Amino acid sequence: LTYMEFELLRFLLLNADIVLSRDKLMDAVWGYDYEVESRTVDVHVKSLRQKLGAAGEHIKTIRNIGYKMGE
Repeated sequence: LTYMEFELLRFLLLNADIVLSRDKLMDAVWGYDYEVESRTVDVHVKSLRQKLGAAGEHIKTIRNIGYKMGE
């Protein structure tokens, strides 16, 4: 995993079963000072899912809101 993918996974795991908006994920993982677009989160989640294989299915997309780590 890249550093940012690891940090994203760590934050999702620390907040398991909580729906996290893209803005919340950007602030927590990339920080307030970092200029990123919401699609950056989507791209990193997609890459993270692929690298995790079957375990990547635990990252759930909550349409029009964000993501959560669930069963």
